[in-house]
Amino acid sequence: MAEWKCAKQRVEADNWDVSTSQSILMTNSKGRNVAETLDYDIVVLGAGSGGYAAAMRAAQLGSKVALIEGDKVGGTCLHRGCIPTKALLHAAEVADEMREGASIGVRGAFEGIDMAALNAYKDGVVQRMHKGLTGLVASRGVETVNGWGRLVARDTVDVDGTLYRGKSVVLASGSFSKTLGLEISGRIITSDQALNLDRVPDSAVILGGGVIGVEFASIWRSYGADVTLVEGPRLVPNEDPSVSKQLERSFRRRGIKFSTNTMFDRVEQSGSSVTVRTQDGRSFTADCLLVAIGRGPATSGLGYEEQGVSMDRGFVLTDERLRTSVPGVYAVGDVVPGLQLAHRGFLQGIFVAEEIAGLNPRVVDESLIPRVTFCNPEIASVGLTQGGAEEEYGEENVEAVEFNLAGNGKSQMLGTQGFVKLVRVKGGPIVGFHAIGARMGEQVGEGQLLVSWEAQPEDFDGLVHAHPTQNESIGEALLALAGKPLHTHN
Repeated sequence: MAEWKCAKQRVEADNWDVSTSQSILMTNSKGRNVAETLDYDIVVLGAGSGGYAAAMRAAQLGSKVALIEGDKVGGTCLHRGCIPTKALLHAAEVADEMREGASIGVRGAFEGIDMAALNAYKDGVVQRMHKGLTGLVASRGVETVNGWGRLVARDTVDVDGTLYRGKSVVLASGSFSKTLGLEISGRIITSDQALNLDRVPDSAVILGGGVIGVEFASIWRSYGADVTLVEGPRLVPNEDPSVSKQLERSFRRRGIKFSTNTMFDRVEQSGSSVTVRTQDGRSFTADCLLVAIGRGPATSGLGYEEQGVSMDRGFVLTDERLRTSVPGVYAVGDVVPGLQLAHRGFLQGIFVAEEIAGLNPRVVDESLIPRVTFCNPEIASVGLTQGGAEEEYGEENVEAVEFNLAGNGKSQMLGTQGFVKLVRVKGGPIVGFHAIGARMGEQVGEGQLLVSWEAQPEDFDGLVHAHPTQNESIGEALLALAGKPLHTHN
């Protein structure tokens, strides 16, 4: 049994109980420094949406928690994802309104984008939210450890030589921008660099027509750039095909070019431009190339696999209760296969904290997680697409209706086009909600309730949606699904 020395007493290693997280210098019997071990109920590796939610809820339930983060609390979402991109999208909305003001009698002119001022606005939003979040985490008694952690035992994370041991460990190390193996430098960028440009590109090719790609296409077009999207199957391929078609129509009207069913081959960069070549022999030349093909799990070199955690292509495999193959080790957020959304990770973090506490929380159902793409027009969806519902229940057992926003007064005021689509099992519940149009992301909350509570259109008898709101469009779709449409429908 090794003997240990500290300033106050000698104790056996197996009996060392740390009741405080203060640094304590320890040496072995030969006077050499050795790693100290600090004990907690829960150690969380990663302080993004899933990690900090797990830490805060666990502390709320009485656990002693260490939250380990090498960068900043809030992770990708707060610092390099959701929040800064939506600040840029808000500026894009304002730019569009300035251009269109004359059409509604408001005089003014769009004179361009002041990137220094825009970045200051964006960074200010991030900084205020980061300050609030770190204060909130600290107020809950969570100990935040700043440093890069690595799982070195089934219950232990090493941070710069200090060992943080937990009765339970939560893996929440997040994700990174995929690059197809391309060198990210100069005019070839990912969303990380796109968020911090000092000027608006004159033109851009965006590789990938998913959420990240269409949001940046929308941003840059509103700022005045010439934008071309290159995508394999169709724009926003995970959405209902009717939504993809409407987005493509809207993008054409906005002057956003796109090439679907097109596979990337290679890129060539010069001092003044980049040229993207596709497998069908075409080429696209622009000021920059944004690689927006999705995000991969940030798990490499973190010791997960070495400690017996089952992995697949870098993802951490879990059961429905988010338990990994190693007892006492859980995983949440982007490292777990499925939707890579901040609010999904947040919900999973809360779930794991309650699971560890023995509260037997309700299993997170991926199909009930709302999805919003904040391009112009916005896209909101929950549940099954029409095709997915027909595959699950049989084509003959599924019905769907669309309410066109042309029949909605508030949408007419906003000058937007789009629809609300509801998918239902005939004689049964609504299983899918899909919407596209300006500001329609704000309607996703009711969409989630419709699907998750297995609502039927008849449940809304005697209820009415407020007028004049875009929310009315959901009420109109429900009336149509109940067989009693009162306004124009497709």
